[in-house]
Formats: sequence, C-alpha cells, structure tokens
Amino acid sequence: MALDSGSRQWLIKLFGKSVRFKEPMSKHTYFRVGGPAEAYVAPENFKELVTLIKWTLQKNIPYFVIGDGTNLLVKDRGIHGVVITLKKCLKKITLVCKEPVCKEPACKEKDRTIVAAMAGVKMQTLCSFAIEQGLGGMNFALGIPGTVGGGIMMNAGTACGSMESVLDSVKILLPTGGVQRIEREDLNFSYRKISWAKGIKTKGRNRDDQWQTIILEGCFCLYPSDRQKLEKEAEEILKTRYKNQPANLPSAGCFFKNPLHGKTAGQLIELAGLKGKRKGGARISSKHANFIINTGKASAEEILELKELAQETVKKMFGVDLETEVKIVGL
Repeated sequence: MALDSGSRQWLIKLFGKSVRFKEPMSKHTYFRVGGPAEAYVAPENFKELVTLIKWTLQKNIPYFVIGDGTNLLVKDRGIHGVVITLKKCLKKITLVCKEPVCKEPACKEKDRTIVAAMAGVKMQTLCSFAIEQGLGGMNFALGIPGTVGGGIMMNAGTACGSMESVLDSVKILLPTGGVQRIEREDLNFSYRKISWAKGIKTKGRNRDDQWQTIILEGCFCLYPSDRQKLEKEAEEILKTRYKNQPANLPSAGCFFKNPLHGKTAGQLIELAGLKGKRKGGARISSKHANFIINTGKASAEEILELKELAQETVKKMFGVDLETEVKIVGL
C-alpha cells in the first residue's frame, strides 16, 4: 500500500467526494476490466491538479494520469498510489484566433486557424467543435475514442491522418507546478508516439524517479472549410469505421501497432487463424482481428493471455514481433 491513513485523510480533506478509495478501474476503462485504484481522484480545477501532483512528488507516492481510459488495460490486482483523471479540470476548447498565422501573401499557411483544446476534452468533442466552426483538418480523428491528452501522447491517427498533421504546440505541467509550452519544431513524431527535444526538462521524482509527463493542452492548426462538406465527410468516415470495427462490445481499439512494413497486425492475426479465438470472457474479434473484446465477464488476465497467444503465433508463423498499442498498467 502506498497510502497511509494520514495520506488518505489529506486527500479527503482536499478533494472530498472527488476522491474514492479502492475504486474499481473497470468503471473507468473502455475494456471494462481492471482491479482497484488505491485512490482515484478527479481534480475540479487546475489549482487542485497542481496541488495534488506536488503532494505526490513530495511524499514519493506513485501516481498515474488517465483521460477516458480508452487505450488502457489495468491488471486485475489494480494500481498502487493515486490515479488522476483530467476530465473535470481540463475540459475547455478555445478558438484562439482566426487571424492569418503568416502575413506573407504567398504563404500556404496564411488562412490557418488555431484551436486550443485542453487535455481532458474528448476527441469527438474537438472534432465536432471544428465542424461547427467550419474548420477542416480534424475529421481524420472521427471515431477515435479518448481525450485530447491521450491522443497527443499516442500521436493518434487513422488512415486519413494523425495528430502530427495538425498539432501546432503543446502545454505540459512541470514538476515545479509551472507550465511549459513546447512548439511544433521541438516535437518529435513517430508511429503512435510523441516526444520532444532533449533540452526540454520534464524529469522529476515519481515511483521510478521519473516524472510522468502531464499534457495540459494542445493547439491545433486547422483551416477554413465548408461546414456541410465537413459534415458529409464525417458521416462517410464514421460509417466506414463502424462497418469495419466491432463497436458493440468493450475493447481498447486496436491492440497492436501495425508493423512498419508488410501486412497490418490485424491481417497477420487473421492469417494466423486466430479470429474468434477465446480465453474465458475475452475474444479476438471476428470482425477485426486486431481488436480483443470483452464479451461481458472477461478478466485482464484473460485479455493478456490472448495478447500473448497472438504475439507468439504471429512470431512463429511470420517472424514478426507484434508490439502493443494498448498501455498495460497495474500489479
């Protein structure tokens, strides 16, 4: 146990009903599985978030930050320390400017518009906001679940685009409680990952003497477009997405990253004959083989067994190492 009675009392005093102890993480992940968080806290505002983070660092208490729990698998024994959700305290979208970002007449960026979205905003809310404002560029993210913060950290994307194509800058929380803005030129994008220049100091103390980066906000560079055209495009994107992916049962989306070359992870798993394979209440989807679904009473352990089966079989048959896209945490 990471929290003693004094720590629990401090959390209750500061957060009241916004803190829950032994909270089942199955309530807070799309997989609908996962053991209890020792403490689960939903700060109401930025000041509470900063106070909580600084306290965990001072007390050397491990913490884990989540958004909507979409790309997350929590093990059955749960999580030590404090789980922090940003959905309450960071949920604002702002149209920063409609002014040209470059005043040079020949510049292709001339008509771009900057939209700022806090980390706790749902990706679909940001997509809807862009459409309502007549701004193009975000439709690639339609159907991607989760929050803006998670989407940035994962460089989330589809065949239509990724966060790399629209992200202009990010704001992060520093261990001191300060805020730092990182411009696009200092951001490094790769497949399902984002990092920044080595000169950006974000380290601090945590469970493994490592500061868990907390993204507070992303600024997105969009462009004026016809609202009706965007709405029609959105309808087609969502129709295709739901046609090809299992949407009626709990999952965390694509479980494995696609290999850089050759067939996709889903194609490899299907060719390995694993579509529909079950372990207890967990099953590899018959609709899309890169989805592991919870048929109702799955455990995290059963999902992990299917993960290992897929990795071992694909490695044996095709010599390909499948890397997980879903983040696996817990005891």
